[in-house]
Amino acid sequence: MAIISNPVNSTVPIAAEVLRRHGVYDPRKLLGITTLDVVRARAFVAEAAGASPEGFRVPVVGGHAGVTILPLISQAATACGRRVSPGLSEEKIAALTARIQDAGTEVVTAKAGKGSATLSMAYAAFEFAKSCLRAMGGERGVVECAYVECLDSPVSGAPFFARPVVLGTQGVEEYLPLGPLSASEKQGLGKLAGELQSSIKKGVEFARTLK
Repeated sequence: MAIISNPVNSTVPIAAEVLRRHGVYDPRKLLGITTLDVVRARAFVAEAAGASPEGFRVPVVGGHAGVTILPLISQAATACGRRVSPGLSEEKIAALTARIQDAGTEVVTAKAGKGSATLSMAYAAFEFAKSCLRAMGGERGVVECAYVECLDSPVSGAPFFARPVVLGTQGVEEYLPLGPLSASEKQGLGKLAGELQSSIKKGVEFARTLK
């Protein structure tokens, strides 16, 4: 079950509670789609680095709203594996992080309030669904960032966390570590904790009101 309906930070915990209540919850098979953040990070950082976004990789972790979106720009790499962060200043990385976090608002503003990022959201859903189908078909090593429940969440009190995962025939096959974080990314991880915890709590409390 791949959920893209916002607010993902709360809707995934809601779904988990409902499935748990019916005795059919498998955390490996419930995933929140945060691919839109990955797509934006890939496009914006590649442009700043003067590289092609094709094959470009930027892990995006945390959640799927505002400050909870944490792009790991220090780990951004081209298709051939070349890291690009050494060529970007701290000021540029901070500006890119803010733009990735606020990209949804940027689109709404550009449309003068008459629409949102529906097409890019559809593209993100397509990318994620395609990866799920590849993994379900038996392809090995399919990695996507997804908002999942995990026992080793990097944020205490926030069991749901967006992170890179390896997809397999039965859903999440492996929860990958975040890897080394820069000083600013460690700060970002601390900043997102409260908001993520609050969103998860709201989702769980709402689910408990459902009959």
